[in-house]
Amino acid sequence: METDLTSKTALILIDPFNDFLSEGGKLWETVKQTVIENNVVPNLIKLVAECRKNNIQIIYAPHRKTQKGDYLNWKFLSPSHLGSLKLSLFEKDSWGGEFHPDLQPEEGDLIAQNHWTASGFANTDLDFLLKEHGITHIVLAGMRANTCIDSTARYGVELGYHVTLIKDGIGAFNWDEIKATVETNFPNYGHSLLTTDDFISNLKDEKI
Repeated sequence: METDLTSKTALILIDPFNDFLSEGGKLWETVKQTVIENNVVPNLIKLVAECRKNNIQIIYAPHRKTQKGDYLNWKFLSPSHLGSLKLSLFEKDSWGGEFHPDLQPEEGDLIAQNHWTASGFANTDLDFLLKEHGITHIVLAGMRANTCIDSTARYGVELGYHVTLIKDGIGAFNWDEIKATVETNFPNYGHSLLTTDDFISNLKDEKI
C-alpha cells in the first residue's frame, strides 16, 4: 500500500460478536463450518494486528444489541429482524453481545453506531466517522458474508469509497452464501478482493 494511503484507509470489522465467532454463541453451530474452514478468527486477529502496526484506522460496525421492546409496532419486519427477535441475537448486556475476546477494541479504535438490519452505513454514523478521519479506502471483514458484509460493501461503493473485501476474513451460514458474495456479487461492484495474506503483503510492499 502506498505510504500516504495508510492514513486514508480504515479496516471495518463487522459484527465480530461472540454469538457469531465463539463456541457457545447463539449462531455458532450455524456458522462454525465456514468460520473454521475459512480460518476467519485467526485471519481477523492477524489483520487487526497488521493494521494497528501500520497505523490503519480500525472501526467496529456492530449490529443492534437486542433488548426487550425492540421491533415493537414496527411496520415491516424482515427475516433478519424476525431472527434477531426470536433468538435475542447479540443481546444487550450478554456474553453473546460482546466482541470476541481476541478482537477487542483498543484505544484509538472507533465504534460506529449500531445498525438495525444489514448495512453498517444505514442510519448510523459510520460515513461521518470515515469522513471526519479523512478515510477514502475501506477494508471489510467480519460477519455475515451475504448480508452485512455485502450490504456494507455496496453502500460504501455508492458513497464513493474504495472498497476492499477480505475473502478469507468472512463467514456465513454456509459456503453457498460466501460463494455468492465472493464469486458473483462483489466482483460486479467492488474494487479489490484479497486474502488476508495478500492484503498484508501489499502493506509490506507499500502498494495496494
